[in-house]
Amino acid sequence: MAKIKAFTMPKWGIEMSEGTIAEWMVAEGAAFEKGALLALIETDKITNDVEAEAPGRFVRIIAQAGETYPVGALLAVLSDGDEVGAAEIDALIAGFKPADTSFTGDDSSNPEPASEPAPVPDDLDISPVARARAAAAGIDVASINGTGRGGRISVQDVDQVARPAPSVALVGPYSATPESSAFASPMARRLASVHGIVLETLQGTGPRGRICKADVLALVKAPAPVGETAKTPGPDGSGMTIQPMTATRRTIARRLTEAKQSIPHFYVRRRVRADRLLAIRPAFEGERPTVNDLLVRACALALMEVPALNIQVHETAIHRFDHAHIAIAVATDKGLVTPILANADALSVAEISSRSRELVERARAGRLKADEISGGSFSLSNLGGFGVEQFDAIINPPQGAILAVGAARPEPIDDDGAIRIVPVLHLSLSCDHRAIDGADGGRFLAALADLIERPRLLM
Repeated sequence: MAKIKAFTMPKWGIEMSEGTIAEWMVAEGAAFEKGALLALIETDKITNDVEAEAPGRFVRIIAQAGETYPVGALLAVLSDGDEVGAAEIDALIAGFKPADTSFTGDDSSNPEPASEPAPVPDDLDISPVARARAAAAGIDVASINGTGRGGRISVQDVDQVARPAPSVALVGPYSATPESSAFASPMARRLASVHGIVLETLQGTGPRGRICKADVLALVKAPAPVGETAKTPGPDGSGMTIQPMTATRRTIARRLTEAKQSIPHFYVRRRVRADRLLAIRPAFEGERPTVNDLLVRACALALMEVPALNIQVHETAIHRFDHAHIAIAVATDKGLVTPILANADALSVAEISSRSRELVERARAGRLKADEISGGSFSLSNLGGFGVEQFDAIINPPQGAILAVGAARPEPIDDDGAIRIVPVLHLSLSCDHRAIDGADGGRFLAALADLIERPRLLM
């Protein structure tokens, strides 16, 4: 006999409350082996691969690709591989109850106390399993009429009493079907009435030219799929495109709004000469590092020199780190993602370059792991590649600071009394004033400027 079970929205991390089905990788009814990729689920800023724990097949897929579901929601029904009757699948779906995934410990909702186990008379004709289930559920078996042999109470009888009564929602009558002389089926008339379609304007494709359901539905405008754009008239009548936010974009919007509202930002700015930093790139063996690779290395060493910025802020506690875990901002088609270069202070420029390329590629492909986007102690956002000269960045909580870097542009500087025109970088440091003082920000930028202007220290 086939075994079936629920396939639910998993929970990755304590803060996860919902996920989006990015794509089903296995079709309904198709067999798969252990380890097969079943679905891609987008949560927060990453897309997670869900692999099969055992061979089987989806006998019913319920969740739609592109839609968002809470943790614990029923997404599909799994079988161990054998065929399953529709009635058995329907029964599992009807009786499914999501697991409680909350972690607040809040009892403000005042739930009803659990029922006290009801005593079951010893001389009652009831099966042992039904007796135990009735006692655990607090069911008074005296009111149950047994359907077993000789009136014996079975477990099915107990389950029938324990099952909550189905709720009925009254939605009102169907719209009245207007009188029409058109030769059409009752369903076609109903659909035409609902969607405001005049039957006389249709050419029927049914027997003897009868207008059928398909003829009406062919004129019904299908709604735009979830996540796709929809056209609508603009204020001037020229039209505009409405595109729903993806789960990733919604997360970015929520986190940055919270950061800007709850974190007291202050900014420290400085410009540094970058000619020596640019000139040293060919000196590295192997593939030439990017400017961003060198900046990551410089930030990591500066954080070791000024550890006051190598922190996370958690309400009234400050978490200080022994190593620099630097988040690098990566632009993807789904929004900004910040993978973490862990222990960057212990990595060489070549190691940072290799690891950065790998993280950027997987970030843009949506294949980052959960531990690769959490745990950062500092962020670096470089828009120099887009020609941006300078900007201020919003802190990525719970980190305490983020450095914004623009493109190197020729500017005059004082070089031991001589005026020279050299490439100059504009640095802007955003700090959380709850944990970092202005003097700390100034010391960090001074240490960083020294490393950039004396890049041999990075090697």
